[in-house]
Amino acid sequence: MIGALKRHWAAQRLKDPRFAALLQPQEDELVSVDCETTSLNVREAELLSIGAVKIRGQRIVSSESFYVLVKPERRPDAGSVRIHGLRPRDVSAGLAPQEAVAQLLDFIGGRPLLGYYLEYDVAVLNKYVQPLTGIKLPNRQIEVSGRYYDYKLRQQPDSHIDLKLATLIDDLKVPALPRHDALNDAITAGMLYLALKKRGFG
Repeated sequence: MIGALKRHWAAQRLKDPRFAALLQPQEDELVSVDCETTSLNVREAELLSIGAVKIRGQRIVSSESFYVLVKPERRPDAGSVRIHGLRPRDVSAGLAPQEAVAQLLDFIGGRPLLGYYLEYDVAVLNKYVQPLTGIKLPNRQIEVSGRYYDYKLRQQPDSHIDLKLATLIDDLKVPALPRHDALNDAITAGMLYLALKKRGFG
């Protein structure tokens, strides 16, 4: 009931009908999403790239993936480049943030979103989504680190639980893809989710 009320409220505030699919839940698939940005501070962060991939049942559908470079207003500084390797010349031909986010919304539709520390990515995306659509992302969100925490807590109730991505990858025995690439990170989150799902924490 609450979900229906929230969707009704959001529908009243939706500025552009082309994004109406966001309000039509599609629970048969998930979308794993990741963003590379210029800063870890949400207020300062600008998008540099967005990666997403669909998950259907027990399968990551790599043929249905999404990846765009985004041109920020300010040039990425040296510290930012060291993390994700995206140089000013790499993103200079990227899409405008509003166009990149509009394409992502078309890709996502009403599917639940999945990610590793997804709250940060959603907060950055909402800086662009809300002016574009009139609403924040209404999609249900699944946090991989939270599912992993629950999984480890069941095993070791009194121990410290390490939520670093490398720890999850090693413990759940998923392939380690090159890091700080938005699409690779989205795929990694998807693999972690499926590994947890097989263990009853999906």
